This record gives sequence, C-alpha cells and structure tokens, in this order.
Amino acid sequence: MIWATIIMALREIRRNTLRSVLTTLGIVIGVASVIAMVTLGRGATAKITQEISGMGTNLLIVAPGSDRRGPTAASATALKLEDATAIRRDVQAVAEVAPTASRGVLAVFGNKNWNTVANGSTNEYFSVRRFVLAEGELFSETQLKGSLACVLGATVRKELFGSLDPLGASIRVGSAACLVTGVLVAKGPSTFGQDQDDFIVMPLLAFQRRISGNTDVGTVFVSAKSDQVTIKAKQQIELLMRERRHIAEGQANDFTVQDMQEISSMLGRITGSLTALLGAIAGVSLLVGGIGIMNIMLVSVTERTREIGIRLSIGARGKEVLLQFLIEAVTLSILGGAIGVAVGLLASFLGARALSLPFAVVPEIIGVAFVFSATVGVAFGFFPARKASRMNPIEALRHE
Repeated sequence: MIWATIIMALREIRRNTLRSVLTTLGIVIGVASVIAMVTLGRGATAKITQEISGMGTNLLIVAPGSDRRGPTAASATALKLEDATAIRRDVQAVAEVAPTASRGVLAVFGNKNWNTVANGSTNEYFSVRRFVLAEGELFSETQLKGSLACVLGATVRKELFGSLDPLGASIRVGSAACLVTGVLVAKGPSTFGQDQDDFIVMPLLAFQRRISGNTDVGTVFVSAKSDQVTIKAKQQIELLMRERRHIAEGQANDFTVQDMQEISSMLGRITGSLTALLGAIAGVSLLVGGIGIMNIMLVSVTERTREIGIRLSIGARGKEVLLQFLIEAVTLSILGGAIGVAVGLLASFLGARALSLPFAVVPEIIGVAFVFSATVGVAFGFFPARKASRMNPIEALRHE
C-alpha cells in the first residue's frame, strides 16, 4: 500500500512538471545560497591564514604610533636603526631583525617607468618576510655599507624589463641610479587585492642617504626563534622599547608590536562571523522555499478535491491521503535540495576561481542544508496533507 501511494505521488508530480519545477526553485536557491556562501567564506579564511603563514607565524612588526589612545604613527617619535640593533642584542627570543624604511618612488629603465615603493632594509628582510630569490643574489657587504643596489619584486621586473634580463642593469629609483642584483619569486595578489610583488628593496644605509634623506626607520620586522616563544619575544620587545623611549609606568605606548598569530586569529574570527551571517541570511530563502511548497500544495489540494472525495468514498483511509500529499511535498523538497547542492557546489567552485580563493568544501554544511530542505518539506507539507486527509467525502464530491 505504501509503495502504491509513493507511485501515485510521483505520478502526480510528473503530471504537473512545470508547477513542480517552480515549487522546488525556492529550495534550490536556498540550499545553493547556503552552500556557496559558506564555502566561499571558508575559502577566504583559508587564503588569509595561508598568506599570514607565508609571512611567518613567528613574525612581529614593530612600528611607531599606538593602536590605542595615544600618539599616532605620524606624531610619534620615529624608530631608529639603533632600536633594531638593541632588539637584536638584548632580546634573547629573537632570531632575525630587519629594520625597514619605505617611500613611494618612480622607477625608470630606458623609456619605461613605474610608480612603486622602495624599501630600504638588510638581507634579513628577505628571510623574515619569506621572500625567495628567483635569480641573482642579495646585497654584498660593500653594498650594505652604503652602495646603491636593488632587488626587484616580480611586478616591477615585469613592468620595467618585460622579457629582458634585469640582472646587472642600472635603473633610476627616484633621483638615484641603482644596480639590479636580484629578482624575487612572485607571491601574487593578497586576499584583499593588494599586489605583494610591487616593490624594490635597497640597502638601508644607501636608501636613507639617497632616497629618504633621514635616518628614520618606519618598521622593524622581527622573527622570533619559534612560534612557541613569539609571545615572550613580544613582551621583551615592548619592555625594551618602553625603556629606550623613556615611557613612564602607566603611560600608553607610543609604538606598537603586532603579532601575526594574533592578526591571523582576529581575521579568522571576523571572516568566520561574516560567513555565519551570510549563511544565516541565505538560510532564510530555505524558509521562503518551504512556504512556497506549502502554498502550491494547498492549491493542489483545492484542485484535486473531487479526486480526494472519490478516493475516500471508495474506501481509502485518511492517513493514506495524508501520506500521498506528504510524500509529494517531501519529494519536491528533497529533489530541490539535491539540485541545490549541485548548483551550490558549482557556483562556489566558479566563485572561488574568479576570486582566486581555495575551493574549501564544507561537508557538514552540505549535509545540514540537504537535511534541512527535507525537513522543510515535511514541516510545510504536513498542513496541506492534513487538510486533504480530513475532507468530508460527500462535500468533496460536490466540489466544482
């Protein structure tokens, strides 16, 4: 009897194909939206984590200015090369220190020019920031003592030289001539679209003398000996910098020490919250789809009133009629859920490729969305099915 009821329900769905398709459309959109939003959100989180790991989870960034109430970076006393030297000498948990100064410059080679950023630093900059040489070499001892030389990021190399070999060539950086000694491996754009390869690195002393014209250091990149001692290194650097900058007890720091582990955790929480919010918003469309199923099933009950009356009058029981309409509703929602899963995975795959994000499938969300769609069919299909099963056979047969 149950199998016959299922066959009858499927036959009715097939007989009204267009209406069935339109009925399932809300479920399809709802399931697809939830899967696509959550998958893309997880992909964005994974890419941010990957990029921060690429910079080094044991990386600390020391910069002037407070991230709380206090002096801003513009008004705070600039860092000096001596600060980096003191950190390297006095902080035991530190492995490498790279004092860095930066300035926007115009780079020129032949008839080509490119606006970029020049960074003055030491050879430790490349290992601390995890940049790898594609060709050439880093700065020699002579160059580190004040001779102009430069290592190009992949974007600068492409814009100035194209397919030409840049090694040994002389380019103009600002008003200074600079010998190209190396080219870095490309990292590509960041999650937020920033070009990570659009810069030039020069020896710090030559940069200060020929480009910036002062001895200020904008940032000190510090690499802790391991992930386990990063917090300890941060605390030691803060104590040392407070002492060197003569900050009294109780006064706010006029500098910041940023921990990449903390930044990674914070960004992970933000993207996780946004993913949950987008998933919840998309989940509302599942409820809308369920209401659509209920409305269509109510219309179907009204249209088939005489059919229901005939079935009840020749001996069909009310629970059999209820089961038929309930099966129709559940079948429509399950079918919509299955199609929605396929559409959601396809949409998230295409979206991940378009946004250059990892395709991070979340099996739990797929299962939850599919089960929820089936539950919606039962919940919103029950009322029309119950209405059909409680009809008076005589009144149903009189229905026009």
